[in-house]
Amino acid sequence: MFVNRRYTARGKNLPSSPKKVRPIADNIRGKPYSEAVAILCSMPNKCAKLLGKVVKSAASNAMYHNRNLSEDMIFIKTVMVDDGRRRRSVWPRARGRADRLVNRSCHIFVEVYEKMYGGE
Repeated sequence: MFVNRRYTARGKNLPSSPKKVRPIADNIRGKPYSEAVAILCSMPNKCAKLLGKVVKSAASNAMYHNRNLSEDMIFIKTVMVDDGRRRRSVWPRARGRADRLVNRSCHIFVEVYEKMYGGE
């Protein structure tokens, strides 16, 4: 019988648009932890670096709560990217006009689980 324990980490108000982070999150969903970190480290995006920090935090939470856990036993279960706060500002244009700038942020939620063999 397999016993699955779940551990989570959240990154809030990270300075990147959710539209840019979601395709990267799709690449690592359901993969083993070591493979996901290798994928994220090989990507040149800023979003991959932000997502990698949250994934590493979730894995370190798992290893902190279960000292017998190794990196090979950790798998990524859920990666959710939601809208964060939007910072609006004004961009001055010619002839007294103004355009609105919207700086988007995102919340990243990562859930990892351990696969280990249970005795019962």
